[in-house]
Amino acid sequence: MESDGTRGGAKPYAEIVRLVWPLALGMVNNAVMQFVDRAYLAHSSLAALEAVLPAGMLMWIFAGFFQSVVGYSSVLVGVGHGASDHEQCRDVYRAAKFVAFASALLSLPLVPLGRHLLALAAPGVKALALERDYFTITMAGSFAVYLQMAAASYFTGRGRTRLVFWVNLAGNALNVVLDPVLIFVCGWGIAGAAAATVASMFAQAVALGFAAEREMRREGDPTSFAGVRRQVGRMLRFGVPSGAYTVLNILSFTIFVFVTGGVGELELAASNACFTVNYLLFAPMEGFSIGASTLVAQAIGRGDLAAARADARRTILLGVGLVAALSLAVVVGSGPILSIFASQAGERTEEFMRLGFVLLLIMAAWQVFDAADVIVSGALKGAGDTHFVMTWMLVTAFLFWLPLVFAVRHWHNTMPALWGTMVVYVVVICIGSFIRWRRGSWASRLTKGDAAE
Repeated sequence: MESDGTRGGAKPYAEIVRLVWPLALGMVNNAVMQFVDRAYLAHSSLAALEAVLPAGMLMWIFAGFFQSVVGYSSVLVGVGHGASDHEQCRDVYRAAKFVAFASALLSLPLVPLGRHLLALAAPGVKALALERDYFTITMAGSFAVYLQMAAASYFTGRGRTRLVFWVNLAGNALNVVLDPVLIFVCGWGIAGAAAATVASMFAQAVALGFAAEREMRREGDPTSFAGVRRQVGRMLRFGVPSGAYTVLNILSFTIFVFVTGGVGELELAASNACFTVNYLLFAPMEGFSIGASTLVAQAIGRGDLAAARADARRTILLGVGLVAALSLAVVVGSGPILSIFASQAGERTEEFMRLGFVLLLIMAAWQVFDAADVIVSGALKGAGDTHFVMTWMLVTAFLFWLPLVFAVRHWHNTMPALWGTMVVYVVVICIGSFIRWRRGSWASRLTKGDAAE
């Protein structure tokens, strides 16, 4: 039986692990699914494999905003659950579904906009056609992403993370099964991969939505229209900055990736290989961030700020400890790991391996600070301090880091130097986030929102 988060006081480490491990593994599961998608596309055509990256990145820049707004409902559910206010939990879920449907409608005009933007950077007519196919299907089907997030957030806020994980695992397994059928048997190619992804998310949305509705019917109390309207307002007030944070994060990293593409072919290959490893290591930290948000929100709902601080601190220690151990393992085992990607280097394999090892060392340095910042930012979001998280991301990424990246590109355009800017960036953003958390100005953000209404 899953712990529901209503017990008072700070959570012991074991209970935090029980809450967080399904979230962390769920993120790894999503990363593996993306890898499988790309592996199938690689056997379909090289052009399809190359097209899925820009199309997928653009889709998530658009959809990531709406998904994060809807996903903020997990915090509001957590506050209600911590206060044992089941009516608020139900009102938040209904509000999240409303915002999800509204987001789906607002996403439709982004389809032609995205198709136009892809045309500005596509390397050729064939590549553009493939990019547009993938983007159009996934963006038009983003309603499934939003509905899945609404239902998943209902259970996450109540501490029922294992249920979300198993549904996510089943949905991704469906994606893996559908991929070869739609890509090869039906001959749809990249469109088949996109359709499989949408079908997987829709299946998860249906399963979790059914479970949520059944649970609310069992509890029996009707949903208040006034309560739903109030929660929609809260979700927008706190969730929109959270969504903007997601977009700024993705956009700044996308710009950085494009800048690194101009260093050299071998350097880009080594960078991409190390970024693949980085993503697999970093994915669990997103789960720890959601866990920190949930624990802080539940503690605030109980009126226990000391527990909020303690739960956040323990989640940070667990997450940083995990990523430090994984990063050390990657550095120690860098030879076998890099050899997986080294075939593309040809006669320059030795140079590829040396550069890859240097980049993995730099990656290990930033991973620890990046993990700490992501989890602290999650705790701040759980306390309703989303405006700070958004503003700090804007300032550090676009007014500090990216100008530094372009300066390094101009004066010393090497891959280690460019990657080194990432270390400086994550250290700065991490320090600022920690100072904000330590000052405690977040303590009354959500309760002020209640008073205002």
